[in-house]
Amino acid sequence: MKKILYVMGRAIIGLIGIALSLATSTDLMGSGGSSLNTQKIDKNIDELRELEWFNAFYESERHRKSFSINFKVRKYLQSTILVTRLKTSEREQQKFIQLLERVAELREKSE
Repeated sequence: MKKILYVMGRAIIGLIGIALSLATSTDLMGSGGSSLNTQKIDKNIDELRELEWFNAFYESERHRKSFSINFKVRKYLQSTILVTRLKTSEREQQKFIQLLERVAELREKSE
């Protein structure tokens, strides 16, 4: 019985985390459609620039444009939850790096 309650509790916590992540990253709070909060993105980038691995990508010529013009990257950086995870989770860092690489590859193919 304890194991079932433990599993149910973990599932509920996971669902709450997903719901909060979606609410912050997809702007479900109602400020409108596909608009992005540039001030929030810039603030989050400033916080992430303190991290050596992030700075390497941010200053890279290959990835620099992605931070300023790519919707998916900017939407990701708008999410406070995802940015917090980037600071602490190596797995989340790898996901973000993969996103940057895909965006760079697509841009290079289109040029």
